[in-house]
Amino acid sequence: MSNVAVRLISLIMLFQARPTWKASDLAAELGVSERTIHRYIGMLEELGIPLYSERGPYGGFALVRGYKLPPLVFTAEEATVLYMGANLVGEVWGQTYKDAVTAVTAKLDNVLPDDLRQEVASAQQSLVISGLTARDYRPWEPMIHTLRNCIIGRRCVRLVYQDFALEETCRDVEPYALTFHSGLWYLVGFCRLRQAMRTFRVDRIQQVTPLKIPFTIPRDFSARDYIAKTLSFEQNYTVVVQIAAEVAPHIRERYGHWMQVIEHPDGLVTARFGASTLEWATGWVLSYGRAVRVLEPPELITRVQAEAAAILQRYG
Repeated sequence: MSNVAVRLISLIMLFQARPTWKASDLAAELGVSERTIHRYIGMLEELGIPLYSERGPYGGFALVRGYKLPPLVFTAEEATVLYMGANLVGEVWGQTYKDAVTAVTAKLDNVLPDDLRQEVASAQQSLVISGLTARDYRPWEPMIHTLRNCIIGRRCVRLVYQDFALEETCRDVEPYALTFHSGLWYLVGFCRLRQAMRTFRVDRIQQVTPLKIPFTIPRDFSARDYIAKTLSFEQNYTVVVQIAAEVAPHIRERYGHWMQVIEHPDGLVTARFGASTLEWATGWVLSYGRAVRVLEPPELITRVQAEAAAILQRYG
C-alpha cells in the first residue's frame, strides 16, 4: 500500500476520532504540509467521503452531520494477520478468550467483502500454526482463568505448589503476570512464603484459591525483562562430543539449530554445544549409547563413565 493510501486511511481514522480538524492540526498529525492536506481532502471527496469546511477561529474540516464513515479497509495481508492472531490467542489461551476470538472473527467475516474473505481463507489454509503448547492445558484452563482475574484485580492467591522434587508447599503469592514460554505456562509473582520473586509452572500448581488481600506491583517491574532473565538458558558448560556417522544426520536434523556441527571426511561429526547442568549432558550422551563419545569437559567424561559402570552393574 502506497504512502498516499496509508495517509488517506489515517485521515479517515482521525475524522472517526474527532469530527472537526484544522488543516494545520492534520498536517502536524500526518507530518505533511497544509497544501498536501488540502490535496488529500480533495481525494477523499472524490472517493465519496462528504467533508465540508467552516471558516473562523472554531472552523476547520468536518464530516457532514449524521454521516457514518465506512468500516476500515484491510488488505489481504492485514486481514490474514488479524485472523491468524485471533486463532493464535485461541490456541494458547483456550477457553479464557474463546468467546472473544469467536466474536472477533465473526466481525471480520461481517465487514470483509466476499473476494477478500475468500483470499484470507485460502491464506489460512496454507499458513497453519499449531502444536505450540508442550502439553494439553485444557485441564488447567479454569486455573489460568482464575489467575488472570486475580492479576487484573490485583488480589493475592493461595497456591498449593508441587516443585520439581515433588515436594508440596502452600504459598500466598502476589500474581504479577502469566507468561507462555517454550510451550509451557508460568505464573510470575512475589512469594510471601519465600519473601522473593518466584516463577511457578502452572501445570505444577495443584490448587489455587483467590484471596481478598490486595497488592501493588512495583513501578519498575517488567514481566518481560524478568522472564528473559530467569527462564533464559544458562550455558554453564561447553560440551564437545564426537558423533558416529550413522547417527550424525539425525543429530544434525534434530539439534542443528543450537549445536555447532563440524563434519569430517571420514563421516564422523564433532559437535559443540552449551549445557546448563552436567546431569542433563550425561543423560543426553547416554541416550545415544556408543554412537556418541565425550571429548570435553573432563568432568563430563568421568560422570558418563561412572553412570555407564552403574548401569552395567545393574544389568550384569
